[in-house]
Amino acid sequence: MGDGAFRIGLPNAQATHGLGIRLGQLCPPGTVLLLSGDLGSGKTTLVQGIGAGLGIAEPISSPTFTLINEYLEGRMPLYHVDLYRLDPDQIGSLELESYGDAKEIEPGLLAIEWSERMLQPPRSAIRLRLEAITSGGRLATLTAVGEEHTALLKEVIGDGLLADEI
Repeated sequence: MGDGAFRIGLPNAQATHGLGIRLGQLCPPGTVLLLSGDLGSGKTTLVQGIGAGLGIAEPISSPTFTLINEYLEGRMPLYHVDLYRLDPDQIGSLELESYGDAKEIEPGLLAIEWSERMLQPPRSAIRLRLEAITSGGRLATLTAVGEEHTALLKEVIGDGLLADEI
């Protein structure tokens, strides 16, 4: 067993969406997804799949200008954050930790686009990097941060998704 990191080839946007559906179906409340990748790499498509997996019917769009979009109607809330427009020292003002401690809001799934801008990322999370590949598809690298996420990632990739453990 490696360190809880896996690579998955995603040949098209439907496959990226499908990975999101699996994450939405299987992630428990309190899960934090730290998403990274270049512009157009599929981060929002992935989050749209997560919403579908959570049973959210409302259209999911990028929160580039709103910074945080909350979708409350699924099996648990989806909190979608986009840090693209923020400097790292501005991110603390969002108080993202309140989405994980469940004291002020209902626990849900927190998906953070452009998470690499965070000065202090959460100690327990799933890192998911999307990279464009020459075939037009994407390569997803999923890494468990914290032991509890390794088993979850194995379950996410287990049914029909081809993944290489790294």
